[in-house]
Amino acid sequence: MITLVKNINEAMGVTHNGTMHADEVFATAFLDLYFKDFKVIRVSEVSPDISPDTIVYDIGKGKFDHHQINAKVRDNGIKYSSFGLLFEEYGPKYLKKLKLKNSKAIYNYFVKDFIEAIDAIDNGVFPEIKASYKVKTLSDIIKIFNPSYLSSDTEDEQFLKAVSLAEIIFKEELKNVIGKVNANKKVKLLLNKNKGPLLILDEYLPYEETILTSLAGKKIKLVIYPSNRGGYGIKTVPISLTDKTSRVYFPKQWGGKTNKELEQITGIKGALFCHANRFLLTAKDLPTAIKLAEITIDANEKS
Repeated sequence: MITLVKNINEAMGVTHNGTMHADEVFATAFLDLYFKDFKVIRVSEVSPDISPDTIVYDIGKGKFDHHQINAKVRDNGIKYSSFGLLFEEYGPKYLKKLKLKNSKAIYNYFVKDFIEAIDAIDNGVFPEIKASYKVKTLSDIIKIFNPSYLSSDTEDEQFLKAVSLAEIIFKEELKNVIGKVNANKKVKLLLNKNKGPLLILDEYLPYEETILTSLAGKKIKLVIYPSNRGGYGIKTVPISLTDKTSRVYFPKQWGGKTNKELEQITGIKGALFCHANRFLLTAKDLPTAIKLAEITIDANEKS
């Protein structure tokens, strides 16, 4: 459990005080998970006579700071933040402690899926978002833990809250990545065996990224999978990771229809639900799902 200390001689780690950001919050969360019962102090400047065993990050212009001119940059141009620097140093050892299979693949995926965005935003590289509503990134969420105007909250109290949340998110993200890496092999095998535009899964697997990043996935238009609500789901495949336009859509007249009404329109008994935006359809069993998928693919090819 993370502890904030006031005496620098008790501290295992040192970071900056004042306004908190996602990079040092997640860096602290990670260090607490790695070392367990991590003791940290937040300061405005680092004493030159600090113990060499103390981990100083996001301040002090040392190994785990990124504010100096010659700070480390990845090959893809994304500059490290303190979080990325610390995970590069201790991440492989942390994953090894967890005794994970495919730890190298998990490490690489975790960095790309999670850490690079926090690093980029902390270094002033913001995502282009085209939306008519406000979108908050994970970095924005961490910022709301800074004491608000006229509140009685203290910086340290809020920092501990933010780190606690960051630990939960870190662990859940890692579980998600482990699942995706393990599923990736299965999905690739299925894609390599698959001949047509319809991919059928006998269990639910996170499949989308594998389809969109593999050559064999280019032909897939619909995916059928067992639904956790019962029956089977049929989902359209988007054009790419960044363009969520579907490669095909379910027929217009199906959109928003359910049960008997959907059965009547499709002519298929066991059709259960079609999303109004026509990217998701459910059916009572696999044969029904296949029939509905085949009608959809045929209708798109004729249009």
